[in-house]
Amino acid sequence: MEEHGIGAAMFAAIKRVLDANGLLMHGGTIVDATIISAPTSTKNAENARDPEMHQTKKGNEWRFGMKAHTGVDAGSGFVTEVTATSANVHDIAEASKLIRPDDEVVYGDSGYLGIEKREEIQSDEHLSKIDYRINRRPGKAYREYQNDGQA
Repeated sequence: MEEHGIGAAMFAAIKRVLDANGLLMHGGTIVDATIISAPTSTKNAENARDPEMHQTKKGNEWRFGMKAHTGVDAGSGFVTEVTATSANVHDIAEASKLIRPDDEVVYGDSGYLGIEKREEIQSDEHLSKIDYRINRRPGKAYREYQNDGQA
């Protein structure tokens, strides 16, 4: 399926049907990534470790496998874009591939901090005008709230 692009064609067809039936709300995307774990002993047909799988550290834990990067329609919750990489690829590196041409706002967790400063965002007329609403790292917002002394 992957070799002949059948999976991508099926995904595109599903998106067209959802859009044609008014189930996608254009204008905003939520981006996120998740690690798909694999046993460290995973071998390919040549009995070697699969070159598409790598290790990465999440929190204090080392994980091995791949990463699924997804773009989700902010209004409906339907997945609109998916890319797969090795686990050591940072979330922000795939973000521009998850944004739709009509997006005006993109939401993400702290893994996407600084996205607006990336070259692929600044050099693209559409991507550079998007309102990026990225959560701060856990605990930082609370510390800033305490330091400001505001209610």
